Amino acid sequence: MTALDDVRVLDLSRLLPGPFCTLLLADLGADVIKVEDTESGDYLRWVPPLAGEYSAMFHPLNRNKRSVGLNLKTESGREAFLRLVDTADVIVESFRPGVIDRLQLGWDMLHQRNPAVILCSISGYGQDGPYRDRAGHDLNYAAIAGVLSVTASAAGDTAMPGVQAGDLGGGALYAAVAILAALHQRTRTGQGQHCDVAMLDGLVSWMAPHAALYFAGAGVPGPSTLTLNGRHPCYRIYACQDGHMALGALEPKFWRAFVEAVGLPHLADAGFSDGDEARSAAAEIEDVLRQRTRAEWVAAFAGLDVCCEPLLGIDETFADPQVQHRGMEVQPGVGGPLSQCASPLRLSDSAFEVRRPAPGYAQHTRELLADVGYEPSAVEALTREGAAR
Repeated sequence: MTALDDVRVLDLSRLLPGPFCTLLLADLGADVIKVEDTESGDYLRWVPPLAGEYSAMFHPLNRNKRSVGLNLKTESGREAFLRLVDTADVIVESFRPGVIDRLQLGWDMLHQRNPAVILCSISGYGQDGPYRDRAGHDLNYAAIAGVLSVTASAAGDTAMPGVQAGDLGGGALYAAVAILAALHQRTRTGQGQHCDVAMLDGLVSWMAPHAALYFAGAGVPGPSTLTLNGRHPCYRIYACQDGHMALGALEPKFWRAFVEAVGLPHLADAGFSDGDEARSAAAEIEDVLRQRTRAEWVAAFAGLDVCCEPLLGIDETFADPQVQHRGMEVQPGVGGPLSQCASPLRLSDSAFEVRRPAPGYAQHTRELLADVGYEPSAVEALTREGAAR
């Protein structure tokens, strides 16, 4: 049994935010149908490197889904989509605001057609406001939200996040939460609703701790005021003999245990030191850590509450015993030609399972349209119409 096996999702999105959102729903059992255009489909299919026919990145984002190819710019394509809408619980789209209306498939039309359907629109800046029509990507949303201003070292060097926080967190995760909330509300009202998820909004909400200090009069956060940017010896990345160790000993008890373990007990009160004192303490710690490898320090810290872990590359992550124990790698097989990251969701009465690999382009068009009443000849006509364009 899976949590969402009675939910059908029509996914009009491409690339990362929308497909990651619908992956979460698909992994929970939802019947997710990728509705792909008849020109190229989801662009991510073709991004190198390929694993088999499609991109290595496409497979893990689109497992447990089916695909239908429709030209929504034609009347017949829209009608076929609307027949699928009659059977759907959720529609996810990530066009620029206004595009879905120009396709004559906006919220008013969808709600009239199926009052119970939920539409989730994921965009950079939201469905309204002065930036509504502005183009953007993850880095742009992070810049405006203030995220980049606090993603800096104590020396003031601004870093570009290596994980797309806006796409995945500000967009995909909040979209999934909004959809689940709308499904729950529908059990009481019988009515669907339009979820407007902006990646900028999501990242602004992640700034809540920094914003709270700013609103309280503590000033604009920056390298000289941040706590978790390497400014203090107790929370920073240190070099060791063959890589780096990440120390997060914020609480005094963890800091004291750490300095005892590395043979520097005289630094017991230096965890939150600042300025020259902090730099001196950090230099002492790094001198000691450089004398051993990551593996040797992991062994030395075993059984101790010191909050110090090795900085791993992705190749090492999947060999880590905790990651392996939690089953976070899906081996090649039903899910596709390569290993994949597993779902992080653990529900005691709802199993996560890989039911099918990422679909081929338009692979399920015939069966899905037959399910909503199309005769084989009509399906063939729609397919030819798409191919001709």
